Amino acid sequence: MPATQRTLKEFETQAKAAARRYHETSTERQATQRDLDAGVKFPDSPEAIAARATRLLDRSGVPPAAAVAKLYAEPLDMPGTNERIIGVSNELQAWSFLPRGVRVAGTVARISVRDNGRELPQGTGFLVSPRLLMTNHHVLPDEATAQNCFVEFNAQVTIDNTPDQTARIELDPSAFFIADERLDFALVQLANTTGAPTPGEKFGWNKLSVQQGTLVLGEAVNIIGHPNGRFKEIAIRDNGLLVRLDDYLHYKTDTEPGNSGSPVFNDQWEVVALHHLGVPKTDGQGRILRKDGQLWRREDGDNAVEYISNEGIRISSILKRLAALELNPARRAVLAEMGSDSGLQQKAVVAQPTRAAAPPVAPRPAREGVDRTGLRARSTAFGGTRHLVFLHGRSQQNKDPEALRRNWTAGLNHGLTRAGIAPIDPADAWFPYYGDRLMDALERNEAVPRHFEELTTGATAEAFAPAGTARDTYEQLIAEAAAKADMPRDGLLATEGFGSKLVGALQGQLSWLAAKTDLDEWVIATILSDVAAYLDNQHVRQAVLDCVLETTPSSGNLVLVTHSLGTVVGMDLIRKLPEELAVDLLVTVGSPLGMNAVYDRLLVPGAKRPERVTDWFNAWCPTDTVTVGCPLGDTWGKLTEVAVANARDRAHDIQEYLAHPEVAAGVGRAIGPA
Repeated sequence: MPATQRTLKEFETQAKAAARRYHETSTERQATQRDLDAGVKFPDSPEAIAARATRLLDRSGVPPAAAVAKLYAEPLDMPGTNERIIGVSNELQAWSFLPRGVRVAGTVARISVRDNGRELPQGTGFLVSPRLLMTNHHVLPDEATAQNCFVEFNAQVTIDNTPDQTARIELDPSAFFIADERLDFALVQLANTTGAPTPGEKFGWNKLSVQQGTLVLGEAVNIIGHPNGRFKEIAIRDNGLLVRLDDYLHYKTDTEPGNSGSPVFNDQWEVVALHHLGVPKTDGQGRILRKDGQLWRREDGDNAVEYISNEGIRISSILKRLAALELNPARRAVLAEMGSDSGLQQKAVVAQPTRAAAPPVAPRPAREGVDRTGLRARSTAFGGTRHLVFLHGRSQQNKDPEALRRNWTAGLNHGLTRAGIAPIDPADAWFPYYGDRLMDALERNEAVPRHFEELTTGATAEAFAPAGTARDTYEQLIAEAAAKADMPRDGLLATEGFGSKLVGALQGQLSWLAAKTDLDEWVIATILSDVAAYLDNQHVRQAVLDCVLETTPSSGNLVLVTHSLGTVVGMDLIRKLPEELAVDLLVTVGSPLGMNAVYDRLLVPGAKRPERVTDWFNAWCPTDTVTVGCPLGDTWGKLTEVAVANARDRAHDIQEYLAHPEVAAGVGRAIGPA
């Protein structure tokens, strides 16, 4: 089939599917429009609005002076504050809005195909790493098509409206090419001369983020592309987001054929979606209509279609799909160049061969030549007698403790600000760091999961199972969590699992947990695997506790803030602290301490609240699988706890937890003046 016919066939399939999604969400879209017409600026859920406000504050997405002026102009409740923050970001653009737009526009290129001696515009693409260009599958469906295409950067006019000097670059699909028809995206490597600057170093590239909070209903979007193959054009802040689906966004903005593959930006010039196609007008039978009202046929071309809206693929969905692919190390390394926010850099855990019984763990030199040790607080912090200690969870190996301490402090300061309490200096918090020591202990004790690339669909539970007797603990944790998440008893006991006869009972339980919460299977499996390894192996436990005790105050009054696996470590740590150190407040967030498979394996088994802890505050999120045993009060007795609504895909995130004012306020009061 010639490329043009194939492209039109795929266009027709994609367009009809988009039209179906558009009509299926008509009720939701009409409700959004009614709210907008009634003056509701952002008719989205409180959770989505909170996540958006958090991201804007964390990433300086609002002019600071304007934010202060707006927020303190009148008393506001928490939802009102979040909406006001987003409103400021929409209404008052810093001067940098324009030059930042120019900067990201440099990453956008026109894609053309060679056809019998002619060069025909095919679509738009944009750089997402130093070497990778993203566009639609229906623009570059396979390597053969990509091999016959090239891109042009600076295909635009200058500020004097004269043609700019374009830069032509060939595609190199033999080096890297991925295309996904369902999500309609393609990634291709651009050709580059050895030793020469990469395309991303010349034109810049867009750092994609898998995190939520980049856009809410009612916010404007901006699109930069090459409609109909023309010089680069921009549709800026014309109309906003009307519908958000699991994998797609619907928005109204002026676009034309040729915009396929364009980046869709928010007002902070973050890519929120890959422009996919216009939503066509259809008749009662789902057939596409032309602008003159007649039935559309492929020979009419896509220019003749009557479009009523636009659809883009969510960037977070594309990144999740990429993370799930089975790739060799070289191709995975190419994807990792997309940056830390992409979520594609945290999968490189290498399996260790089976060994004999492991010896006790001794500290190893820090990896990568970096001295990663715990951080002490300033001696004058909080009067010199009160001590704030942050105790992190798993998967922190090879990270910079100072950067981690700043991240925790940023989350806490966000919550303190919302609660009307003065923020703290990162240097005033103790930060015991055991990330490298934990990984060393796991590797020496065979309790480390396989390489992420070895995962296959339906095999996540098995792939991350720790070795030795820790596997029994791991299986108990998953089974208990699934039971607490209301999995039917026959599913817990079955030899065949959730959704497939090829999946075992353990995988079925894990799949149930992922389906019931906002965490992916591999996140749940890795957390519970490391919790099991810590609880089961005395050498791993001792290595972690010894490391933490090296950077913990020895006297005074302690405020201990713990997260995830750190809440389990913290409970053991309290039993080992010197008597001269009073524990005024224990804070647990994202904690698995509600499962008996956990508390029965502590240094002091059972759900027995430590007598030396004066106050205990626990925060949990119903969509965080790790907290499935919460609330803790029914098990552990008297404590203060609160259920919080964390943003989607950040259900277990420490900054998300600490940013809640009710969580931060407890810490702020404990470290404040007597």
